[in-house]
Order: sequence, then structure tokens, then C-alpha cells
Amino acid sequence: MIVFDSSTLVLLAKTEMLDMFLNDFKGDVVIPRSVEREVTIKGTFDALLLKKRIEEGKIKIKSVKDDNANKFMQDFNINIGEAESICLAMGGEDSILATDDKKAITACKLLGINFTNAPNILIRFREKMLLTEEQAGEKLNLLIKNGRYKKEITEVVKTRLKEVGKNAKNSKH
Repeated sequence: MIVFDSSTLVLLAKTEMLDMFLNDFKGDVVIPRSVEREVTIKGTFDALLLKKRIEEGKIKIKSVKDDNANKFMQDFNINIGEAESICLAMGGEDSILATDDKKAITACKLLGINFTNAPNILIRFREKMLLTEEQAGEKLNLLIKNGRYKKEITEVVKTRLKEVGKNAKNSKH
């Protein structure tokens, strides 16, 4: 199971990688109700797309019955969506949290929760040859435009994408 908070879910929708992820991922894609409210409230393209995927059952909503959410909000200075997403990720075996929120990532590290983010999902798509090198570059540019990444992070992602491209070319020979 992969649990999304709003940051990564919106980034995947805005960069047109959401459907690719939903089609490729074999487990359950889950969000807490607070994230559903947060990502579907606006009338934007990404909000409408997310609402449709939720209605289609491709993204499942889970209620959080965990008193830790309020504690996490205070301890890590995160909002309810991130806190409830962390609770869901903690509650499932082999769960992973998809977050691009810096404070939520810190919480995952301290709590021992496996996590990923939109740039790592992009790299994974390239490794699986779901995107060409050019397409991956375009998606990275969209992530940079829509996300809040430090230059060092985007440089690492560019390097990783180039390495994947070289490995793909070498494996064909």
C-alpha cells in the first residue's frame, strides 16, 4: 500500500504522471479523508482529475482513527493531511508514504517510515522505461516549476535520470 499526502498527489496530477502511476502500481493507493478534502476543493485541472480518480476507486479513502495525528501535528509542525497520512502509513504492513513535504519527510525519518517523493517516482518511471529520456526531462521541468525543490535535489535527479539513460543504452548493446 502507498499512502499519499497532498503534496505528492497534486504534483503527480500537475505533471501528468498520476495516471501513469495508478496504472503501474500494483498495490492500493490510499489517502486520508483530510487529503481528499484538500486536493479536490479547487476547480483546477488537478483537483478535478483527482476527484475523478477517487470516484473511480483508483484512489481509496481511509478514515484515520489514531490519536497520534494531533501529536504529529504538534511535534513536527505539519498539517492534518500530512499527520493523517503518516498515521495510515504507520498502520499498514509494507506501507510507504509518498510526500514532498520537508517536515513530513523529517517525521518519516524519525519514525522509521518508508517514504518516496515525486522525483523518485519520476526516476522509477524512467528505470522501468515508461518514459523516454526526453519525456523524463519534460516531467522534471514540470516538477521544478510546480514543486519546491532545492537546486541540489534537482541536480541529483538530473544526474540519476542521465545514469538511467546510459544504463538503458548500454543494455541494448
